[in-house]
Amino acid sequence: MTTPLSKRSLLKMGGWAALAATAALVGCSKTEPESTAAATSEAAPAATAPEPLNIAFAYVGPVGDAGWTYAHNEGRLAVEKEFGDKVKTSIVEKVPEGPEAERVIRDLVGQGAKLVFGTTFGYMEPMLKVAADHPDVKFEHATGYKTAANMRTYDARTYEGAYMAGVIAGSMTKTNTLGVVGSIPIPEVIRNINSFTLGAQSVNPKIKTKVVWVNAWFDPPKETEGAQSLLNQGADVLFQNTDSAAVLQTAEKAGKYAFGWDSNMSHFGPKAHLASAVINWGPYYIKATKDALEGTWSTGGVWWGVKEGAIDLVAMSDAVPAEVKTKVETIKAGLKDGSFSIWKGPIVGTDGKEVLAAGAVADDKFLGGVNFYVKGVEGSVPSSK
Repeated sequence: MTTPLSKRSLLKMGGWAALAATAALVGCSKTEPESTAAATSEAAPAATAPEPLNIAFAYVGPVGDAGWTYAHNEGRLAVEKEFGDKVKTSIVEKVPEGPEAERVIRDLVGQGAKLVFGTTFGYMEPMLKVAADHPDVKFEHATGYKTAANMRTYDARTYEGAYMAGVIAGSMTKTNTLGVVGSIPIPEVIRNINSFTLGAQSVNPKIKTKVVWVNAWFDPPKETEGAQSLLNQGADVLFQNTDSAAVLQTAEKAGKYAFGWDSNMSHFGPKAHLASAVINWGPYYIKATKDALEGTWSTGGVWWGVKEGAIDLVAMSDAVPAEVKTKVETIKAGLKDGSFSIWKGPIVGTDGKEVLAAGAVADDKFLGGVNFYVKGVEGSVPSSK
């Protein structure tokens, strides 16, 4: 079958033959025909650019919380910077843990998301339900422990930042009493309180830690109230596992010390601020996106810390003595190369019973199930139910 293109070529060739015959009859010289290359080809259709990977993030707090959600959003922005028009990202802020989370996540999938990040522990069950109904979508759940064929977990070793902050706190306190504003009593948070205390006790064995629970991740008024309560009980250095800068701001007003958490909070209380234990989600979010784009994504669990560049202690105050800064940097280097272990026995609980034998190093299974206070933390662990 002759294509339209070859028909046009044949017509041109016929025309050239007629011209040549006429020229011969009148004694004219032969004229070379022009190249047919341009005439015999049509412009190739433009290559269609692949659709960008649609990535959605569900946040438990507002992006402006200055802590947990702010840090996650910085990671999202790192993804956009790294991949440009290969990705399209979207967010939903202040998504409550529980049934509402399931509705929001289903809606994100309905809008075309092919990679979904759920950024708090309480999204675990809702994400599992949605993942079961959408096997073609990849789900990433922060701080959880349940996985599926298309859902994996990821976390940051925040207890490493807590320990380093504790070293500073134990060196700076004058009352030997530290205070922690806790959010939800789950292993992640209890582990951070204990690690903060262990760090402080490593330089000051007299340390006692008081804890006030606010039962919320982000509630500035409650965080403020909890911080003030701890100050009233004699704590002169405050720590937190909550998402706003309220604890640091309360310490600033009272002329006491405190730390930033999840991001650099130094500008919220420059006189009170000793350092900030920060999370950098960018490296993991870039890895997860790259996996999805290249078809190498697989289920499982990821737990990154100082070694992988996910955890750091930054913006140490000028008030912190040089020798203490040096100690922190030495610990940081040890965490990075694996030569230093935070949870190394002997460690005992508040009841005096040994929870980790002398010389033993806690594995991730042990760390993931911490539901007790170490010796030096006052009170008892409340139920998370």
